[in-house]
Amino acid sequence: MKLFWKDQLPLLLFFALNALLVPLLYWLSGDGRPPAIVLYGVLLSAAVLAGYLLLRYASLRRMYRRLSEPNVRRGERLEPLGDAPLAEAVTGLIAVYDREYEEELAARRSAMERHVTFIGRWVHQMKTPLSVLQLSVRELEDDELESSMNEELDRLRQGLEMVIYTSRLERFEQDFAVERPPLLRTIGEALAEQRRLFIKRRISPVIEVDERINVYTDAKWLRFILGQILTNAANYTEGEGRKVKIRAYSRGSHTVLEIADEGIGIAREDLQRVFNPYFTGQRGRQYKESTGMGLYLVREVCKRLEHGVELESEPGEGTTLRILFRKAPGE
Repeated sequence: MKLFWKDQLPLLLFFALNALLVPLLYWLSGDGRPPAIVLYGVLLSAAVLAGYLLLRYASLRRMYRRLSEPNVRRGERLEPLGDAPLAEAVTGLIAVYDREYEEELAARRSAMERHVTFIGRWVHQMKTPLSVLQLSVRELEDDELESSMNEELDRLRQGLEMVIYTSRLERFEQDFAVERPPLLRTIGEALAEQRRLFIKRRISPVIEVDERINVYTDAKWLRFILGQILTNAANYTEGEGRKVKIRAYSRGSHTVLEIADEGIGIAREDLQRVFNPYFTGQRGRQYKESTGMGLYLVREVCKRLEHGVELESEPGEGTTLRILFRKAPGE
């Protein structure tokens, strides 16, 4: 209704101006017509205007209502807005725009699927020469060179995994399965993949997780995000004998997995932005290898798995990250 009156405001203003000009014209011309006749003419014009406005509102009310409340379901947006020529024209225009939008969306979706398919095939092709290189490295006689080569191959493997998992995020619903794996087993698998990095950095994992704890999640995706967290914990921890503590406990309706390192921590001004893609922050600029994607992927995967994420950090004192898993009813 408010939009209707805004649309008709110029007409009402012109009518008001006309209602003032007609009596003024009679007065200036010296016509001796009684004021009652002039008032009658104005009221008659007002009645005609009111009838026009009622008819106009009745024929266009659906269009005005839709324009005032545009946040409706897509199917309702394409419903006819009325039989009036203006309403039919607006309905036709919306239909044209909707068709163009659907065609562009389908084209972009197709391009994205081709891109994801290409990335997946490329990563799998790269895994073959990577496996060959890992086997070849074992034949090296220089232990130091072998260790250095294995470290670089691990980084290459982790980079390929990040590429494939990032591309899979766009089709996450087709690539996950809810299960209830033992949490300790998944942590062990993630740590095994990072063992060379932990050995190189001389960091010891301390695990305080009951083997009876199971959580509802996707084990493959959980192993991936644990790998990202553990990689960050190792890369940003300096000094021999440091520890990464991993523990699980119950908090209300959630099971909490807590990973705490003794690293350099995160600057306070960066805490609100560390989950943004490609944000490396002050600490990331110190360590040139930071991609700024690790914590972003952790948050995005947890969001899709409906896990909560909490982060606490103090510069120079380390970082604590928690993943919150919902418990089943009755647990």
